[in-house]
Amino acid sequence: MRRAAGKSGTRHTVFRTGEVHGRVTDRAKEICRLVGLADSAMVTENLWGERWSKLVTNVMGNGLSACTGMIGKEMVQNDAIRRFSSRLGSEAIRVGQALGYELEEIIHLDPEIIARAGEGDAAATKQYDEHRLAEVSKGGGEHRPSMGQDMVKGRRTEIEFLNGLVARKGDEIGIATPANVVLTDIVKRVEKGELKPDPRHITDLRLN
Repeated sequence: MRRAAGKSGTRHTVFRTGEVHGRVTDRAKEICRLVGLADSAMVTENLWGERWSKLVTNVMGNGLSACTGMIGKEMVQNDAIRRFSSRLGSEAIRVGQALGYELEEIIHLDPEIIARAGEGDAAATKQYDEHRLAEVSKGGGEHRPSMGQDMVKGRRTEIEFLNGLVARKGDEIGIATPANVVLTDIVKRVEKGELKPDPRHITDLRLN
């Protein structure tokens, strides 16, 4: 396995270890020490919130890369795809909040900013756009997200466990997740060979 992103160090805490019950234990501390040999790590009392926050990050980029063929930077620089990404994240955040998770920072933003941007709030959208574009202007997003790599290599994707999971959980609790539903379907069709990866799968979408 090769890690493409490089070390984050003090800029971003990469690994989080914790117990499902939320208490800090010696076991969690020891695992933190071990993974900390690879990159920055911390022990968390909010494992469930951390996991859902990480899910949101993956929901916002992995499936998009898989069905468009684009790398991270290209997706952020495309206005339509960047905005669709915020909508994917917004739906996932609202589902996570309804499930009772205390969400952490997502792509270095307060989750509420992403949620409101995805819901069309102008001020939040401006803040979200500026942040994402600033990231790629500094050299971020040069790699292909893991699901995009899976698609290139002909491997089965994890779409059902990312955007598909958000859609299922949303359906269970009565929160509509149309962006995640449609993306899941598109990625599955590309995976089956019914469609070729193409940005137009997203830029030509008309939701609502």
